[in-house]
Amino acid sequence: MTWLDLPADSGFGPDNLPHGVFSDASGRRRTGIAIGDSVLDLAAATGEDVHATGTLNAFLARGPRAWADLRARLTAWLTDEAHRGRVEPHLLPRSEVTLHLPVEVADYVDFYSSQHHAENLGRMFRPDSAPLTPNWKHLPIGYHGRAGTVQVSGTPVVRPNGQRKTPAEDAPTFGPSQRLDIEAEVGFVVGVGSELGTPVPLGGFAEHVFGVCLVNDWSARDLQSWEYVPLGPFLGKSFLTSISPWVVPLAALEAARVRPPARDVPLLPYLDDTDAEPWGLDVAIEVRLNGELVSCPPFRLVYWTPAQQLAHTTVNGASLRTGDLFASGTVSGPAADQRGSFIELSWGGTEPLTLPDGTTRTFLEDGDVVTLTASAPGTAGGRISLGEVTGRVEPAPAP
Repeated sequence: MTWLDLPADSGFGPDNLPHGVFSDASGRRRTGIAIGDSVLDLAAATGEDVHATGTLNAFLARGPRAWADLRARLTAWLTDEAHRGRVEPHLLPRSEVTLHLPVEVADYVDFYSSQHHAENLGRMFRPDSAPLTPNWKHLPIGYHGRAGTVQVSGTPVVRPNGQRKTPAEDAPTFGPSQRLDIEAEVGFVVGVGSELGTPVPLGGFAEHVFGVCLVNDWSARDLQSWEYVPLGPFLGKSFLTSISPWVVPLAALEAARVRPPARDVPLLPYLDDTDAEPWGLDVAIEVRLNGELVSCPPFRLVYWTPAQQLAHTTVNGASLRTGDLFASGTVSGPAADQRGSFIELSWGGTEPLTLPDGTTRTFLEDGDVVTLTASAPGTAGGRISLGEVTGRVEPAPAP
């Protein structure tokens, strides 16, 4: 219950309380909490400088006890009428503020953890071989991305230029990507770092990770396919990664925790979560192209959990830093309308996707707008929102 008059389906009730960074007409950036259609100015409401830095990093670095203490305070403020006089003056209409990148991203790692996605791409590109590579069920495969091109939802998606080569061509050409794609993903934001040389075990996940955001890892498939042998993604990925402006605390997702899919390959001890607390998450993603729903990827079916991803990231002694972001990789399910990328939805461009207005797509065209949204079961019995991440494709600059 809350004293606020919230829309029944807002997704931003007192059981959610996602953190973000906003500015108003003053231009000052500070921390905000989404509640209904409003933003609570946390710097003004608390009087604490840590919420006036323009990024969440300083607060996230304080760790789980500080996260829990603030959440308890916010819950009391928003559910007990006695606090209304103190809190209400610091509620701003969300429509009147600008949302910014919530964290200063330290490192960015992207995984490849959806079995259905990996098998779809394997069937496309290696039709005469097994869909999964021999290592896929033994470790979470990932690549280290470019933190500086992680940007907040709404940032224009400028079509990248680069080298492309089709199988029929004798040599590569240079120009705008012709196979611009999306990757519908869920991201995890590290709050507390770790020491170099000290791996983080499965059980340490919630001691280091603050919360969850939505991620669209835009991909230029033609640039990627020419460059990735033998070292993997580079320019086909690094031009832009979009994230939602709200980071949902892990504490808000307690009711969404589920066991991951059954594993049929024994795991090495550092990844074996058979007897561990489950960190699969029942997050339902929706992908819209120009306002039309085209896919509903189910995150609960992702093979490798974020706890396993974090354990693998650090098992060699790599350290974590506040603001690190790691993402799940494209989320796809077994059905055609559960695929989280256009390369899957159009099966490599051979089966164009027909939209309600009769137009078709294989990959993205200039002017296209892609929006990812997601929700999960909340602790109050309804559903909480992970917000949205949107991007509009703009033409490539002249080569």
